[in-house]
Amino acid sequence: MKSLLISGDRSGAGKTSVTLAIAGLLAKESSVQTYKVAMDYIDTSYLAGVTGRPCYNLDTFVQTPEETAGLFAYGAKGAEYGIVEGVRGLYEGVDALTDVGSTASVAKLFDLPVVLVVNARSITRSAAALVKGFAAFDPDVRISGVILNNVMGDRHISKAKQAIEHYCGIPVLGAVPRRPEMELAMRHLGLVPFREGSDNSEFFERIDFITDVIGEYVDMDAVRSVAKERSFPENDVSRMLSSEPASETRIAVAYDEAFNFYYGELAAVLRSLGADVVYFSPMHDRLPDADGYIFGGGYPELFSKELEANDSMREAVLETAANDVPMYAECGGLMYLTRSLTLERGWQGRESELAAEMCGVFAGDTRMPVKKALGYVVGTANVAGRSFPIRGHEFHYSGVVMDDCVKYAYRLDRGVGIASGRDGAIVHKTLGSYAHLMPVSSRELLGSFFDLV
Repeated sequence: MKSLLISGDRSGAGKTSVTLAIAGLLAKESSVQTYKVAMDYIDTSYLAGVTGRPCYNLDTFVQTPEETAGLFAYGAKGAEYGIVEGVRGLYEGVDALTDVGSTASVAKLFDLPVVLVVNARSITRSAAALVKGFAAFDPDVRISGVILNNVMGDRHISKAKQAIEHYCGIPVLGAVPRRPEMELAMRHLGLVPFREGSDNSEFFERIDFITDVIGEYVDMDAVRSVAKERSFPENDVSRMLSSEPASETRIAVAYDEAFNFYYGELAAVLRSLGADVVYFSPMHDRLPDADGYIFGGGYPELFSKELEANDSMREAVLETAANDVPMYAECGGLMYLTRSLTLERGWQGRESELAAEMCGVFAGDTRMPVKKALGYVVGTANVAGRSFPIRGHEFHYSGVVMDDCVKYAYRLDRGVGIASGRDGAIVHKTLGSYAHLMPVSSRELLGSFFDLV
């Protein structure tokens, strides 16, 4: 697979729009596998949308090297190009003195050539100093090309390009002009998340515009020449993801407008445990018969009244949980399983408070907004009579206030959780947390919880 990694010199440099365009342009003529550094649901949905293949997350803080390598190899099957989108700036990681969790760590792990997207707004010769610093900072990271973003005019482009190529010896593959409509298209893209099986016409309209603009100013032949052939040997993780042992266990996964934050390998991990995976909509359907249920993250706050209106679903969820059928919920799913969801006055311009009844599985209530919780979580989970070390991520503007009777399965050494380091509320056989766990890294936990191992 011819592979490369696209990073930015900082957050907001334009790497997401550039990666989307390059992946989309390559996918018109080749099979393209995409990956995203760190735990992220939004960019992965976009990349899956433009390539028609699931996008996989690579996180060297949460995953072991074997898990990261296995996931890369699993995705690479049948692909001609592999495109990795970085996270934040190239060297941003968990701490100041190591590259764990950074884009650079993934580039080094797979020896990937790096295309650095530089926000060149208001700089020309200084862009060369910036690129030279990035190239010298870690000699094991190979910056093989530069794409300038936010440039203004031919003179700006010429000076920056000449300086970078002269002082750094690194080719400039393109220079994208500053255009307000590009910023608007990317901003609005976030309001139209790609979701498989839905009407994505508006998504593709915006993607086509972004791709046309960037395709005009980036030399795709030069991009192809930067991508290098890499082989990704199978290991126990990739073989596990490819296995589908027979089983009569059925796991139903909530998937609709309100719940769509899932990692690309979830279904493969569940199938590797012997589960048959089906999907349902808490907004539109009745609860299907299953041996276990997963309610992922998403935007229940945007659809609270629609979720409330499907009272037959909410009643069935409550009854099924009371009958000790395993239910696993993360973030938005946790919110849905509480008694109520209240949107406060002023949230997204609301003129009055809006409250909606939820399922009532947990003796607690959700309000939003509250102070943002963002970052990695690290701790221990006590699930199904076993103890598991956990690493994951949380990102939420909501808060859940549980009654004192609620017990917790997670104890966090890092992170906020539901209540001051406590997470993983548990009642009957229902587990709900703010922590998002990666399926490959939490396979044993999921298998034990659903009684699959």
